[in-house]
Amino acid sequence: MTTRRDLLIIAGGATLLAGCRDESPRAQGRAVPVPDVVVAETRQGLVVLGGPHPRGLGREAVTSADGRLAGVLTRDGAGRPALLRLDPAADALGEPLPLAAGWLPRVLAADGGCCALTREEAAIRPAARDRTRLLVVSGSGHREYELSGVIEPDAFSRDTTGLFVLEWLPAGAPEHYRVRRLELSTGRLQPLLTRAKVPVPAGAEEEMRGDGRQAALSPDRQVLYTLYTHQPGHRHTRDLLAGRASGAHAFVHVLHLAEGWAYCLDLPDPFGAGPGEGHALAVSADGQTLAIADATSGAVAYAGTAALTIDRVVTVPAGPGVASLAFAPGAPRLLLGAGRTVTVLRPDATVEARWAVPAAVRGLGLSGDASRVYAGGAEEVIWLDAATGALRGRTPVAGLTAVRHVR
Repeated sequence: MTTRRDLLIIAGGATLLAGCRDESPRAQGRAVPVPDVVVAETRQGLVVLGGPHPRGLGREAVTSADGRLAGVLTRDGAGRPALLRLDPAADALGEPLPLAAGWLPRVLAADGGCCALTREEAAIRPAARDRTRLLVVSGSGHREYELSGVIEPDAFSRDTTGLFVLEWLPAGAPEHYRVRRLELSTGRLQPLLTRAKVPVPAGAEEEMRGDGRQAALSPDRQVLYTLYTHQPGHRHTRDLLAGRASGAHAFVHVLHLAEGWAYCLDLPDPFGAGPGEGHALAVSADGQTLAIADATSGAVAYAGTAALTIDRVVTVPAGPGVASLAFAPGAPRLLLGAGRTVTVLRPDATVEARWAVPAAVRGLGLSGDASRVYAGGAEEVIWLDAATGALRGRTPVAGLTAVRHVR
């Protein structure tokens, strides 16, 4: 993870896209295609498995927040730098848009219509600088912005009239940041709104002092949820206005991309007390429920996305290592991956099943018809029968670190 939005740098090549093996008894050893489109992260970057264009996309590329689209730095027919916007699941590729040399794609709008580029590579913590140059490319043209200080693009507004950015402070030694909106028509940075849809007063803008663990986009593409853990010294806007300390070890930052407001949903103990990698979040397919897991302590919190309050916290079997969380589309089941086990939770949050997998889970995703569960493993991606947990197939992927998106 390199930014608050879990920015994904895509890379790789044909050597990463090896054939796959069906593990059913009657087809062992016979190569079969990956049934769905899977975006997997490796130590070299991201690759696309399955679909009409299985490929590595090069180091200078980004995905949209929901992983459905990609923006790739390429070359046009004359060998000049260009930006290619593509849908990995579509047959046709788009036309490259010409660029000046030196620009790197950083954020792609959910509909693929706009891409924000900078001169700096993505970093967990950016280097000090006095000015930031930023380019926004769309089908209607290019516009360049020069902004004071250290500005990192984060997400486009739903209507793409604004770009939410991270303003790192202080510019000479960046160590914390606040989320602001860049008005693309004027080039001005503006504070966000409160949940009551009024401007945040001066001096009450939240300043984040850590790195977001994971982000998830709502199904309607209007809300971005980002999980934070271990945030020393962080104070929410509501606490700044009330003159009190926060005391939260973990919270979900809720950014409404259509209405421009932000809110922090505090998580109760023990969330945030254990390793950050043991935490994960997911949004249900209907967008009504947010789930947050702390696999290390064996806890899952459920929150309604309308009220933005914790409805319940349930106890689940604890697991080591990196946590992964996914809702089944079209079904209310929740899958939690930790260690070499996938735990399936019923709608009432009781355990329905526990499936053993060949290696520690590195990311989870479900096919669109909810019949297959994909999981990252040791140098491979596997897929399971969503009803029984039986291993149905696997494909080797060199240097795999996580399954990121499935469709």
